[in-house]
Amino acid sequence: MVPVNNNCETKLAKIRPWDEGTPRITCPHIFGTKAGASTVFPITALGERPLKFTAEGLPEGLTLNENTGVISGKTKKEADGIVKITVQNGIGADSIKLRIIAGDNIALTPPLGWNSWNCFALKVSDDKVRKAADAMVSSGLAAHGFTYINIDDGWQGERGGEFNAIQANKKFPDMERLCDYVHSLGLRIGIYSTPWVKSYGNGNGCSDGECERYFDKRNLDRGWYFGKNKYMKGEALQWAKWGFDYLKYDWHPWEVRDVKEMHDALKESGRDIAYSLSNSAPFQDAVQWAGLANCWRTTGDITDTWESMSRIGFSQDRWTPYSMPGHWNDPDMLVVGKLGWGDVRENRLTHDEQVTHITLWALLAAPLLIGCDLTQLDDFTLRLLCNDEVLSISQDMLGRQAHCLREIRETDDDGNVVHHSSVYVRKLYSGNIAVGLFNRSEKSDTVSFTWKDLKINGRKRLRNVWANEDIGNFDKEFAIGVPAHGAQFILINM
Repeated sequence: MVPVNNNCETKLAKIRPWDEGTPRITCPHIFGTKAGASTVFPITALGERPLKFTAEGLPEGLTLNENTGVISGKTKKEADGIVKITVQNGIGADSIKLRIIAGDNIALTPPLGWNSWNCFALKVSDDKVRKAADAMVSSGLAAHGFTYINIDDGWQGERGGEFNAIQANKKFPDMERLCDYVHSLGLRIGIYSTPWVKSYGNGNGCSDGECERYFDKRNLDRGWYFGKNKYMKGEALQWAKWGFDYLKYDWHPWEVRDVKEMHDALKESGRDIAYSLSNSAPFQDAVQWAGLANCWRTTGDITDTWESMSRIGFSQDRWTPYSMPGHWNDPDMLVVGKLGWGDVRENRLTHDEQVTHITLWALLAAPLLIGCDLTQLDDFTLRLLCNDEVLSISQDMLGRQAHCLREIRETDDDGNVVHHSSVYVRKLYSGNIAVGLFNRSEKSDTVSFTWKDLKINGRKRLRNVWANEDIGNFDKEFAIGVPAHGAQFILINM
């Protein structure tokens, strides 16, 4: 089978300036809110500023800010309908049909945003979060659909206030004002907690007092246990009052009762707060996590090495049945760009390995939470994160996770790997098929698939997703050169 390229390079499309030209709407075409809960949903768009946003047919109780493009408010009853969203500037206009479902489900596409941990770890502060939010906008990431700014461990102070909840420490002088600031930029904001007495970073958690349960006696001195006094309801009410839109809830191992306790507290908070569980979900209870949470970490922590990223990314197949709109398998945050868990440094992944990382996570319908310093983005990282054709597959309305169609691993007589490839396939809402071709070996190689593999027939037009270019029409089979530890991303138009 002859490959369509001879150089085995992955071509990355240039990214158009986010604040120039005619408008183009980039947000998902579906949005869920819980009936009666306060909600925030940004309509994101490219194009020369200022932009004007309008909506026809919004459910009663919701409004659209014509300047920021943020839909907010609360629906008064359950509804399921189509809203026409239009964005215009002095050059032109763009419109989409946005399906809004007011019921009992949120996060109908995988969350796109940023989390502070892989960059700042416990050094996170109000100032750093504001700068990250500013950079999310000024870099164009927000215009391409990244809207969450999530604070990880390191914000917690002492218990108190109206709801007897954890208040912020000195690094965060006014959480409500911080939430208002992030929202004013057309973004959403997230927070971190744990059901334990203490978090991994020694911050106060959602329980205290005498030890009620523990899983490892060696960690009792660290506070990694469940206290007799529980404060989940008060914590959720406090987060809602401040204006948070996302919760990362972190501990291990999990029990269903603890997951459900916070699920119920968030449901009663009066605000749409996406519920993300961390870490290392027990697989035997996958049905429970899918029923109670919006995202759940299927693994331990990722780091920026090929061994870590590839081991995690290529081991998600067993979780495939549990991924669906509103409920997403989470193989952990993105390790692209400059990061360092407190001391920012260069990335240890090669460019081709980072291409594999984003290709695989997009196919897996995983949350795409950037972990790097947003104030130090380079052109390569922006081209990885701002490719709208890649993001449209990530955010596809069908919400179906890719599966591994085929893995081939060949060795020579001495046991050395001479070929190692995987092909992943994801069916899309449009009926089209997204295919990832991965070269997991140390040298450039050819990776292929056949129409028989995919159970399709006839001549098909293929598109290179990373390059944003049509490749041509093919039948029966397709092969392409892939760099070492790299990937190619193909769309089959059906």
